[in-house]
Amino acid sequence: MQETPGGSPNSPLLADARLRWSLYTLLIAVAIGQWSGRILAVNSVDNARLESYRISQRLNDFRQDLADRGLSAAEIEETSARKRVELEEKLALQRPFLSSNDRSRWVAMRALVEGGTFAIDDYVSQPGWDTIDKVRHKDQSGELHYYSSKPPLLYIMLAGEYWLINKATGWTLGDEPYAVGRLMLLTFSVAPFALMLTLVAALAERFCESLWARLYVVACASFGTMLTAFAVVLNNHLFAAVSAALAAYAWVRVRESSAPQLRWFILAGLAAAFTAANELPALAMLVGIGLSLLVRWPRATLVAYAPAALLVMVAFFATTYYAHGSLKPPYMHRDEENVEDNWYRYPNSHWNDPQGMDAGEQCKGVYTLHALVGHHGLFSMTPIWLLAAAGAGAWLITGSGLRRELAFGVTGLTVVVLVFYLGLRPQVDRNYGGMTNGLRWMFWFSPLWLAVMSPAADWASRTAVRRAGAMVLLAFSALSAAYPTWNPWTQPWIYNWMQWCGFELLG
Repeated sequence: MQETPGGSPNSPLLADARLRWSLYTLLIAVAIGQWSGRILAVNSVDNARLESYRISQRLNDFRQDLADRGLSAAEIEETSARKRVELEEKLALQRPFLSSNDRSRWVAMRALVEGGTFAIDDYVSQPGWDTIDKVRHKDQSGELHYYSSKPPLLYIMLAGEYWLINKATGWTLGDEPYAVGRLMLLTFSVAPFALMLTLVAALAERFCESLWARLYVVACASFGTMLTAFAVVLNNHLFAAVSAALAAYAWVRVRESSAPQLRWFILAGLAAAFTAANELPALAMLVGIGLSLLVRWPRATLVAYAPAALLVMVAFFATTYYAHGSLKPPYMHRDEENVEDNWYRYPNSHWNDPQGMDAGEQCKGVYTLHALVGHHGLFSMTPIWLLAAAGAGAWLITGSGLRRELAFGVTGLTVVVLVFYLGLRPQVDRNYGGMTNGLRWMFWFSPLWLAVMSPAADWASRTAVRRAGAMVLLAFSALSAAYPTWNPWTQPWIYNWMQWCGFELLG
């Protein structure tokens, strides 16, 4: 039987679902292996040699001083051993928690499990546990304390695993940061990522026509998105992306059925609301999915989707109030006119006078340019999204039913969120996500954009030239994702290249 270059769906070999899923599983396994390897190797490696050198120099000076004072060799060795322990703690530069952003959540979990409190004062003062992502406000007794600036729902959920590890082994993040941190990352980074890849593969099975297109979409999910760069850090973007994928998949299962089961409404509500709990602008997705379902299945939406979403919303606001005595999450307490309601204003706060990237881009036009096609650009850093845009456009023009509605929803949601971040935020928030390898506010869109990429991937599969072009886009996307080998809290390669060329850039 003659096969088309992309793989005819009528071919007995290529149409075999078991074969396709074997190939998907292969891609997913490689991606999981890469994530796991990066987690096991996570370290501020640029500081490792410096730390060793500093300790050795101090210890040599100390030993020489002891010798000059006439101590015996045995006394010098015994005293030096104690001094080494002291220096290793005092001069430590290595740590598995790579930025203030993720340390803010880690230190909050420490406070919860080790101290039974949300206040992080006793922990941020310890070497290696500092963070600028903290706020200060009064507790119920009127005393001022420092707290993580992150919404508490996510880190409260993750603290459950830390509590189990602590009770089972006696380890703490303070005493065994590498063992505990890596174990927890393997649990709540790799497993959710694998789930997202599986959901993307399931959507590719539904929407792609050729085997090549299906494999391409799953390969993009596995290696081509910026989520892979964040494998080694605790962040909200991965959880938002996974829950967005769950919400999209559940919505598709509802839409393609004439008599959808209530469980898909419940899953859609839980997932869409949890996405919004991790990425505030995803409220638009929560509302959009709800309206889409309400029009066709009002009863099921009201008895299943809405209560499930409400459950997550109640958990979000309840945990926020429990931690901070306010229904507003900490990052919303930034009132420049009311000192009492500006939790970021305190002595020596980084946010009193933010510098560099944290100062924000003055010009909205420049910010928009770099956020889309510049040094942090969605399309320049991850050019596979050009195919996603083309695929969404194709479905909007020539698609019908579920496909057109999906393209309309993803396109509309993308425009709404981009307008929110690029056009409506104050200067201090126009910072590209801070010192990081991409416009991280948009990372959670990855599974949604991959879903609407399907028609463009099918189009590319039809000729060798198109396939080659698509692979070039994937190669550059994978390059951008792999560039921050050890730490995603670094500038993108395009930013560094532009600086090398002499451009004057923010930061």
